[in-house]
Amino acid sequence: MDKLKILVVDDESRMRKLVKDFLQREGFEVVEAGDGLEAMDRFYEDKNIALIILDVMMPKMDGWQTCREIRKESKVPIIMLTARG
Repeated sequence: MDKLKILVVDDESRMRKLVKDFLQREGFEVVEAGDGLEAMDRFYEDKNIALIILDVMMPKMDGWQTCREIRKESKVPIIMLTARG
C-alpha cells in the first residue's frame, strides 16, 4: 500500500522540518515547498498529494492566495498553519 503524500508549505525551514519529521514518523510521505509559488509547482507536478499543510504568512505568494489558486483546480484538503493570533 502506498503512503499518503502530504505537501508541507512554510517559508521557515525549521517549521517544515518539524512537521515533516512528525508526519514521516506517522508513516506519511512528505513533499516540501518554501513559498506559495513553489507549492503551486509541486502541486501541479504531483497529482497524488492527499493533503496540504499551508502556512499563511509567506513571501512571493501568501497562504491565502495559494489556497485560492489550488481551489480553482482541486478540492484537496488544506490545513492552514499560522502563528497569527
